[in-house]
Amino acid sequence: MTAQSKLQAIAQMGEIMQIAFVPQDFDATIAHWVKMGAGPFFLLRGNQAEWHQAYGEDCRPVLDIALGQWGEMQIEVIRQQSPEKTVYSDWFNAGKEGVHHTCIVVDDLDELKRRCEEAGCEIVIEGRSGTTRWLYADTGGGAGTYLEALQGDPGLNDMIKAAHRGWDSSDPIREIAL
Repeated sequence: MTAQSKLQAIAQMGEIMQIAFVPQDFDATIAHWVKMGAGPFFLLRGNQAEWHQAYGEDCRPVLDIALGQWGEMQIEVIRQQSPEKTVYSDWFNAGKEGVHHTCIVVDDLDELKRRCEEAGCEIVIEGRSGTTRWLYADTGGGAGTYLEALQGDPGLNDMIKAAHRGWDSSDPIREIAL
């Protein structure tokens, strides 16, 4: 199997459902997407996973996460509030902008991880909260080509989609807690 076919085997596990950003200006990025018609955004302040590893090391970064829907695509905006070394802090500290990662939902995260490792993709993040698990793989394409894969309860994603349907642009940012 060629390197390209190994990467394509990863792509076959799920369709992209999210585009994510780790911007220099968190609030301005959310405001931009609201102007584009995305929303409402659900803001989780101080979010911390039950278990999290970055670059193979245990850590528990504190994140502000804003999630909104733009048509069929979810938009995620992330701000790391704590000093741990993660793909978020590395991106932010390097002054980068633009797409940070895309996300797919999978039925079998272990199989996706196996395929990523077989294709030579480094697993740079793994995490778990409740029954939801995720990982980020560095697909080797440069800035913006991390792939997040998510397995778990679709409840939050379903809620975000439902809120977007018929949304009249009022109350564009709504704080929630998980």
